[in-house]
Amino acid sequence: MSGGGPGADGGARLRAYPALPVWVVEDHQDVLPFIYRAIGSKHLPASNISFVHLDSHPDLLIPVNMPADTVFDKEALFSELSIENWIMPAVYAGHISQVVWLHPPWAQQISEGKHNFLIGKDISTTTMRVTGTDHYFLSDGLYVPADQLENQKPLNLHVILINPTEASNSREENGEVASAKRLKLNTDDTASTTSASSSVAPGDLDHSTPSVKKKEVQNTSALNRAETLSECSASSSLGNSECPIREVVKDVCQALQKGDAYVLDIDLDFFSVKNPFKEMYTQTEYELLQELYNFKKPQRNATEEGLLDCVENRVHQLEDLEAAFADLCDNDDEETLQKWASCPGMKPLVQLVHSLKTRMESPDYEMVHQAGLTCDYMELPHHVSTEEEIEGLIQSIKVLLKDMPKPTLVTVARSSLDDYCPSEQVDIIQEKVLNLLGSVYGTLDVHLDYSSTSSSL
Repeated sequence: MSGGGPGADGGARLRAYPALPVWVVEDHQDVLPFIYRAIGSKHLPASNISFVHLDSHPDLLIPVNMPADTVFDKEALFSELSIENWIMPAVYAGHISQVVWLHPPWAQQISEGKHNFLIGKDISTTTMRVTGTDHYFLSDGLYVPADQLENQKPLNLHVILINPTEASNSREENGEVASAKRLKLNTDDTASTTSASSSVAPGDLDHSTPSVKKKEVQNTSALNRAETLSECSASSSLGNSECPIREVVKDVCQALQKGDAYVLDIDLDFFSVKNPFKEMYTQTEYELLQELYNFKKPQRNATEEGLLDCVENRVHQLEDLEAAFADLCDNDDEETLQKWASCPGMKPLVQLVHSLKTRMESPDYEMVHQAGLTCDYMELPHHVSTEEEIEGLIQSIKVLLKDMPKPTLVTVARSSLDDYCPSEQVDIIQEKVLNLLGSVYGTLDVHLDYSSTSSSL
């Protein structure tokens, strides 16, 4: 599945990377060009790719007004994408067929389990839309019935919860922290050397005993599987730890069986996440936004007509709010404010704008609208993790990855400049994640694409 196996393109064999590539970017949508590059170089098949996505956010929305055919012009596509909507265009383009969203306990945006639905071109608007009926899609006005879609592509979405494993103070764990620090130090030293192209294993950066280190990495997987199995049978106090993770392994591997290759994608905010809008607005202002942008859910087991009514009402609601804040950008005097506040559901606008204007000379109403769009049926996740929680999730992912096939490539998003992954934690989490990948897969080819220059480690 991960390299030289048969691909979907007429049985052609896929090329294999000498070392596992790991692309680290800042904004999550910036990983997509590297995935497309791997397709172009025949390391990934052009279709039937599985995508394992660790993140506190699903990132499965769609650029609402983008013509569907934009996906076939990749440069135009890349310029249209944002952090919340970069995966589904690759599904519509026919590249990705399975998405496994692995989420931490504080992220509950899409209901748990399997979701099979279609994405296609809406025949009336020529934009991309889906037949998915989860509130996640309905609240963004993205649902249409199947008979309204052309060029339909099926998506198998698996939503799976990952709980932290109880941290242990094993010798190996302590060793990983030290080697992660060495990796970080070496990264700093070589970041400006663009010609660096050697691939080495984490913990091996001093080039002291490469053969011994490499051997240890190769043997780690088998040893740890045996250790974990014995721990599972010996311990009854693990709680949300490795035994439940083994059930997750089965589910994930089953999903991956349907694909011809897979990409492992990790957002560092999976381990610790902020809702940046909560720090931009007061509690009262945030509550007023929630009231204005509240999504009226359809009835349980709603008919197609009920779902269409729900979506139509939601689209009108969002269009009115967008128009109101656009007007306020031009002129936020009392007359403009009262005009919009008189519209149905807009009354909280008065108190919101008055509050904003007492705190700032010139409120950024476009940003206020963007914040409002996140206040629909559920708040954005906000959970700044303790060191123990981060380590517990690292250990859970370690157990998971050891029993999964090796991916073709790994993509990592820092998500720190927009404050989703706490800036004071992001470097520590990145060290832990790169070290984890090295301990599971051995030699890595790491590209830090968020810095001014990138280097391979």
